[in-house]
Amino acid sequence: MDETTLAEQDLAALVDDWIDWAEAAKRLEVSVSKVRTMIRTHELAAAVPVAGEGQKIPAAFIDEELRLPVKGLPGLLTMLHDGRFDDRECIAWLFLDLGLPGRPIDALRENRGSEVKRRAQAMAL
Repeated sequence: MDETTLAEQDLAALVDDWIDWAEAAKRLEVSVSKVRTMIRTHELAAAVPVAGEGQKIPAAFIDEELRLPVKGLPGLLTMLHDGRFDDRECIAWLFLDLGLPGRPIDALRENRGSEVKRRAQAMAL
């Protein structure tokens, strides 16, 4: 990772596909109100990728086939929040290449979340 802190990362450059809350609700087959609750309870994370836009959710956070957040994401987000990370920092961490191989979000999507969780736990302490 470079000298830029997680909070300073350019999320628009890190995440190539963002969706608004309404689209997330459609993909999850829930209401927008439920998406808001899922963000508040750390099942999902949202941030403003570009100044002047509203909060959005990385599309990679949703398993389209299961119509659920990606396996392991809610627990990982809770762990990072317990370590005092905000949603913006969580998203940046998940989309940076940390030498896993690949990005943590890719490992979660490929059901290789054990190492990601170990690293997050070590950071949160």
